[in-house]
Amino acid sequence: MSYTEIRIGTRGSPLALAQAHETRRRLAAALAMAADAIEIVTFRTSGDSITDRPLAEAGGKGLFTKEIDEALLAGAVDIAVHSAKDMPTVLPEGTVIAAALPREDTRDALVSRVASRLTELPQGAVLGTSSLRRRAMALRLRPDLRIVDMRGNVETRIRKLDAGVADATILAMAGLRRLGLQERAGSPIEEAGWLPAVAQGTIAIAARSNDHANRERLSLIDDLPTAIALEAERAFLAVLDGSCRTPIGGLATIDGKTLTIRGIIVRPDGSAAHESVHSGPRADAARLGRELGAELRIAGGPSFFEA
Repeated sequence: MSYTEIRIGTRGSPLALAQAHETRRRLAAALAMAADAIEIVTFRTSGDSITDRPLAEAGGKGLFTKEIDEALLAGAVDIAVHSAKDMPTVLPEGTVIAAALPREDTRDALVSRVASRLTELPQGAVLGTSSLRRRAMALRLRPDLRIVDMRGNVETRIRKLDAGVADATILAMAGLRRLGLQERAGSPIEEAGWLPAVAQGTIAIAARSNDHANRERLSLIDDLPTAIALEAERAFLAVLDGSCRTPIGGLATIDGKTLTIRGIIVRPDGSAAHESVHSGPRADAARLGRELGAELRIAGGPSFFEA
């Protein structure tokens, strides 16, 4: 006879479920618990439901986590598994990030039927993406590209691409790898100045602030280098008041006791950008992120993100 001891809240997309199953596998192993004692509960979020307009117009970050976090606070689930890049800059009151799993590949990748690199796309090619960051960075490198909005989960966007909606799209290598679709990627995008979304490739697990039992359980699967990098990147984003309305990229890496964080802000049309790097003790992760954000905020000025 089995019973549920922990309930995981997640979106129902294939990628979200892959992340929830990875979390369940790690938790079960760490707690010497049967996997079927950990239930996966799926939710349809606002971000899944809004299909008639860009998410930036509907409120931006948090739309893929809102209903799950509400269920967490209501006690309908015990923990919530999120793609960390989808989480709002300010977490709902009463919740904390209790663990981060080891980070996957942080890079973006071009997926295309006509080219393996962004720089090799034909003149005037159509790029499908709903990400303002990817749009702005692509236009910075290739101002000739035509951009069309392309929404949906990873498989949906690949199907749209195969149907000829666009010549290319840009997806996270982490998602492709977690779904076993990495062969669809051309080359990871590593051009100068191209940075991922803050927290890209990171699975974050939220818990109620006062749920000490589950926070202690989650500490057993928390990957410290990933958690420190996430702290720096989210502090960087918070200073810039980042949402999906603003093209921002950031990446923190750790070498021994040293943390290096790179950041970039780009005009939505790709016409201008500011970028910088800060390094220091990894114990000062949040401070380094805040200082980098403040530097770029000053460099851009108050009107930088205007269309």
